Amino acid sequence: MGRQSKSVKIGSVTIGGGNPIAIQSMLCAPLDDPEANARQTKALYEAGCQIGRVAIPAEGGARLIQAIKEASPMPLVADIQFDYRLAIEAAYAGADKIRINPGNIGDQEKVRQVVAACREKDLPIRIGVNSGSLEKEVLAKYQRPTAEALAESALLNIRLLEQLDFDNYVVAIKSSDVFTTVAAYRLVADKVDCPFHLGVTEAGTQRMGLIKSAAAFGALLADGIGDTIRVSLTDDPVQEVYAARDILRGLGLEKNGPRLVSCPTCGRCHVDLFRIAREVEDALRDCKKDLKIAIMGCAVNGPGEARDADIGIAGGKGETLLFRKGEILRKVPEEEAVAALLAEVERL
Repeated sequence: MGRQSKSVKIGSVTIGGGNPIAIQSMLCAPLDDPEANARQTKALYEAGCQIGRVAIPAEGGARLIQAIKEASPMPLVADIQFDYRLAIEAAYAGADKIRINPGNIGDQEKVRQVVAACREKDLPIRIGVNSGSLEKEVLAKYQRPTAEALAESALLNIRLLEQLDFDNYVVAIKSSDVFTTVAAYRLVADKVDCPFHLGVTEAGTQRMGLIKSAAAFGALLADGIGDTIRVSLTDDPVQEVYAARDILRGLGLEKNGPRLVSCPTCGRCHVDLFRIAREVEDALRDCKKDLKIAIMGCAVNGPGEARDADIGIAGGKGETLLFRKGEILRKVPEEEAVAALLAEVERL
């Protein structure tokens, strides 16, 4: 069964409680340019992002939130650091969730005021704990941001909100180290029933960030831990959305799009399968059909091993076999293979 979390509503999206895992990303356009943030929001939404997040500056936060909300129906999370007044302003400006680290917001009275605003507006709070923002006393106790330190910080912050009789919260516990991240979530998972926001902080470039995120998410989601995810990349945030979609599809948790299987090729392959696979993947990037599509290098890995694919191709000498559910449809010249496959996908 895995971990059972309660549900939390973020605008039009509900996470936890058995709902599908939601994909998040964060805007990186200049904060003094609401129009650029609006354009980026629209691009993220069109790529499949379900929840957006924006850092709120010291000034102009309300205008920024309003511009972003007008650009897309996607719920918006206001990311707040240090200044509790910005959290309150964001709550009243139309944000759908407030992300804070209670440990750096200040004393309990400041946190109480943020909670009061969120309670009035019926907004959830995300407790964001990461290795760079641990409380001084926690860091002094553990000497470095270990999994145990991160878990203790998360539980301290959870207790702080619960002492204020506030249980509408989501928790994120992030490290840049995969094993530390996984261990920290596991330490907290059986102690609370709130939804978890998964992420590996400062994961890196598109290549390494995807690898580290996939490693952490795979381990945690296999345990039933995780209700929403963000792949942190040093790249265009649209790539974060594509990466998150690919991870969920690879794990069989995302049914809103095709799942590609393709062989690594060997000496039996006599077609340019690398090119074919790339072209098919690119062409189907925004396809919403729940299909299994096989791209195989030869008859050995073709209709036999990929028998359960909805549609697929297998390479021959200068030609390919087009097949559906293991049944050969026809032979297609190599140069027409991609077009023929895509035409069949369109018909399905």
